Amino acid sequence: MNNKKRHKKSKHNVRQSLPGKKHSENARLKDYWPWFVLFIVIIFTVAIRIRLLEIPLERDEGEFAYMGQLILQGIPPYLIAYNMKLPGIYAIYALIMALFGETITGIHLGLILANSVAIILLFILTRYLFNNAAAIVAAISYALLSLSPQVLGTSAHATQFIVPFAIGGTILLLKAIDSQKLVLFFVSGLLFGIAFTLKQHAAFFIAFAFFYYTLKTLTAKPLNWKRLIAGNTLLALGSALPFLIICVILYRAGVFSMFWFWAFHYASQYASIVPLSMGFESFRHGIIDVTGSWAFLWIIAAIGLTAIFWYDKAKQHKYFLLGFFIFSFLTVFPGFYFRRHYFITFLPAIAMASGIALTASIKWLYQKKVIPLVQIIPVFIITATIIYPVIKTGDFFFMLPPAEACRLMYGINPFPESIKIAKYIKEKTTENDRIAVIGSEPQIYFYANRKSATGYIYTYGLMEPHSYASKMQLEMIREIETAQPKYAVVVIVPTSWLPRDDSDKTILKWSETYFNQNYTTVGLLSSTINESYKIYWDEEARNNKPLSPNYLLVMERSINQNIKSQPKHK
Repeated sequence: MNNKKRHKKSKHNVRQSLPGKKHSENARLKDYWPWFVLFIVIIFTVAIRIRLLEIPLERDEGEFAYMGQLILQGIPPYLIAYNMKLPGIYAIYALIMALFGETITGIHLGLILANSVAIILLFILTRYLFNNAAAIVAAISYALLSLSPQVLGTSAHATQFIVPFAIGGTILLLKAIDSQKLVLFFVSGLLFGIAFTLKQHAAFFIAFAFFYYTLKTLTAKPLNWKRLIAGNTLLALGSALPFLIICVILYRAGVFSMFWFWAFHYASQYASIVPLSMGFESFRHGIIDVTGSWAFLWIIAAIGLTAIFWYDKAKQHKYFLLGFFIFSFLTVFPGFYFRRHYFITFLPAIAMASGIALTASIKWLYQKKVIPLVQIIPVFIITATIIYPVIKTGDFFFMLPPAEACRLMYGINPFPESIKIAKYIKEKTTENDRIAVIGSEPQIYFYANRKSATGYIYTYGLMEPHSYASKMQLEMIREIETAQPKYAVVVIVPTSWLPRDDSDKTILKWSETYFNQNYTTVGLLSSTINESYKIYWDEEARNNKPLSPNYLLVMERSINQNIKSQPKHK
């Protein structure tokens, strides 16, 4: 008995002699809980994205996928397909499809990966500057905002891929400033430079890096000119390197002149079409579309930004917060188009400001010594602000099939129907056959895995009021007549052309005559009153007429025309 008592007593003494053990376990739990919440957030958004994994590709995705497909076949961008996008996004798509497959599923798996990385990096950035609570709110806010149909969040736009590189570059910039490790400036610039190769708009993130580092160094005492020059030089070298590498690759591939024309000469004309006088109205419509049921969260973000005047931690980082917010905002502005997915690069700043609003409000109430019950009111407000839009958008997130979710975002655009058109064409053609799409539906080329008979995979540029439009139309006509594609898809849907009153209509008049004379209708897809399409094939397509002004014709080159086009032997 005495031995047992001594043993129990010794165990009790051991527990009492290790008071730090319980404390260390609590500390570990305190360190890990934010990561656990972050994991839940990512699992939740990934589950929604997986449910909508098969949502049909829209036009930008179709373009990127087709260009990436060509790259995987050894064909450089701008050789047989033209557009003003920078080629970094084409390379990203080629990499995604090499890893996950040349399918809708593969592309959207790549989006899930990029979005998840962006959420994690925003959490790390906000936590580095503020605290766990702000980081969690920022991560949740960005995860849901970037998924919402208001910004077309289930589509793999270039802006979705810019964000992880831009935030990664920002984290390394802060680390470089705090540690004074010069190599980090270069790597930070490298990430910003990659973001720029995905879309020209990302140039504002590079400008932010120079702005913040310069201002931070100039306001530090003592002022270190050598450090300022060295840091900015390395930032510049890192930022320029990805673009220079792309230029060398395209030059060696023999397409540099085409790349330069489309990415800069034509892009500058495109960016100057909308006058400044219309910019405010365009922005007003854009911001209304994007905020929608998330408007309260945007208001909370605005409150969070004011924290630089009344919250010590925000005052400490005021240059960063103002710079990050303003330059992120500027990424939306080029050309004054304000399309919904353009706002995605602004969402990290909105999400971070929302997190700051929460922690700043709690701190302010604590300093005012209000009762604890009142101090947690900001938590309830931010929770309700996040949950309400999710519930309101519940049908999209949790109920609608992918095709219907696509229709909800994109209306009458024939994105689900493009899959059926491409399947029909693919079954009727060989890999060597060329096809043409007379309209802006490049996703058909990707689905069919057939090369375009013309480099003009978009027809928007042909309708725009710039000096190249008429010349482009004649070039497209010449390319199609020369290639004599086996199949053509004529798209009579306004959103595939965006014609204006002053647009040159030569291409439209030509296509009506040319295809009626040389092709036979084998497919008719006509929109109906409920924003769906009635589809007819072969004999039915020839025996029916469009049910509305919005329709597509699938046309096969007539046999007699194929005979006429064959070379005559002497």
